Amino acid sequence: MRIGLTGGIASGKSTVSAYLQRRGIPVIDADLVARQVVEPGGRAFEEVKAVFPTAFVDGLLVRSKLGDIIFHDNEKRLILNELMHPKIRQRMLELAAQYEQAGHSVIVLDIPLLLEGDWKRLVDQVVVVYCNASLQKERLMERNQLTTEEAQARIDSQLDIEQKKRLADHVLWNEGTREALYQQIDTWLKSVQDN
Repeated sequence: MRIGLTGGIASGKSTVSAYLQRRGIPVIDADLVARQVVEPGGRAFEEVKAVFPTAFVDGLLVRSKLGDIIFHDNEKRLILNELMHPKIRQRMLELAAQYEQAGHSVIVLDIPLLLEGDWKRLVDQVVVVYCNASLQKERLMERNQLTTEEAQARIDSQLDIEQKKRLADHVLWNEGTREALYQQIDTWLKSVQDN
């Protein structure tokens, strides 16, 4: 079974991914694959460099420069997504097939923009890591040392967390302790593995 894991920025998705990996569940991280495809020689490197040359320094992509461009310009963000998403999707599907061939029955695809694009059709179930919007902004500002405006721009670049929650097959609530989150993951994982 292929599980799509998503949530809002700073909602705790990375915490869930790390816990699943410790439990022996393969997790394919779209952000990691995205970094790999824009490295020199990567599947999207030349195209992204041609369209966003100011985001490169000494031939390497500076992610913060690219972020400054796309988080304030919706059109440029869409262009970047059109360049990168097919390459990311292709690589993630290759990795999922490898895990399945190795005998794994549950594979998690950790995709921040799972519900923003046509990624949902790649998975059998959508799990959303949820926390309310004010807690999300507070965590993001603290984690990334952002101003209120910078944090809000990043949050606004994604589908609203309440809408993500409504579109989920399962919601993991991350407004309490880490232990409470882990208990929810264990309960959900048992139900998935029993099917």
